[in-house]
Amino acid sequence: MDVAEMTLPDEVPEENAAPSALRRFRSDALAMTGAAGVVSLLAAAIAAPLLANGRPLLMTAGDGTVSLPFLRTFFAPDSPEYLIEQAFNYALLLLPLLGLWRLLTRSRHRLRQVGGWGLALLLLVPFLMSSPKLDRRDYRRLAAERNARAWFAPIPYGPFEVVAAPYETPSARHWLGTDEIGRDVAARLLYGARVSLAVGLGATLLALVIGTAVGLAAGYWRGWFDLGVMRLVEVVMCFPTFLLLLILMAILSDRKFEQSILIVIAVIGLTGWIGLTFLVRGEVLKQRVLPYIQSCEVAGIPAWRTMLVHLLPNISGPILISFTFGVAGAILAESGLSFLGFGVQPPTASWGSLLRQASEDPLTYWHMTVFPGLALFWALCSFNFTGEGLRKALTPR
Repeated sequence: MDVAEMTLPDEVPEENAAPSALRRFRSDALAMTGAAGVVSLLAAAIAAPLLANGRPLLMTAGDGTVSLPFLRTFFAPDSPEYLIEQAFNYALLLLPLLGLWRLLTRSRHRLRQVGGWGLALLLLVPFLMSSPKLDRRDYRRLAAERNARAWFAPIPYGPFEVVAAPYETPSARHWLGTDEIGRDVAARLLYGARVSLAVGLGATLLALVIGTAVGLAAGYWRGWFDLGVMRLVEVVMCFPTFLLLLILMAILSDRKFEQSILIVIAVIGLTGWIGLTFLVRGEVLKQRVLPYIQSCEVAGIPAWRTMLVHLLPNISGPILISFTFGVAGAILAESGLSFLGFGVQPPTASWGSLLRQASEDPLTYWHMTVFPGLALFWALCSFNFTGEGLRKALTPR
């Protein structure tokens, strides 16, 4: 036998990193539990208008007329945070349509890509052309007066409707009870999931972009540039988040800016990138001295291309892990700010604001403590378990 054809007995064929990491993740029961929790949380938040809605999903009159009363507020929600509501409603329409389009164009990859982008752009039109319109009609009484049949969501109440007495305990009519002014807690929990996910994902994504960019640049160029950048990072690290949030809230409330979720996302994101910067810088410093980076420099590849195309993929594992843990931290930060009254402003539903309503007497208003607390516990455990599973899968022994 030729020497070139011989292999050592203990030689193991090289394995693609992505499938092996996915296999390790799937074999971890705790990681799969966390991933299932994240998926269920996303599904509940996206499908909130179909699960809790004070307007009928379908109504048929005695003369045979069919209407969809919920549809107008689906494209133009009558909510102070209508941008976030529109984003989740857009996802509720887009995801099933993309899945159906993928099945129809299974063997045509090019058509699938172009058609998917076209479908996504086309769906934006009704959202951009619709404007919020206040609709306070009682559709239950309206259906009874017109002798019409109305099909409501499983929870037939919206997050802003006052439908019962304050602080009612759970019952067959209100599964999780009512809040301090008589709004259904189950409906507000579902829409509060949208707030938590919007803040968690949005703020963490903003922090990820800033932290990765600063860490990449500081670690790659090193020297005086690294020294100056890291001193500025330490200055930003000392700036109090609560003070910045209070200043922005005061300024923007005077200007009648009602998108408080966007303010919370900006503040948490702009103050939460420090830890990721240190992590990315440390990973870049380790990769910076390896031969493939030196080969890129010898070949004359621009620095920006070396960082984005060659360096960034090799440090993406720790960044992805940090992202999942960061989402959990941002959700907890938003809930804490809303509990103190500095976060998402009423009447928008928020888990932190629901917990705050029970602070006067947590034992008497136990349902206002237990159910929002369980929702918050569920979200944090799901993202933390997923992050821990990714850490084990991407950094095996």
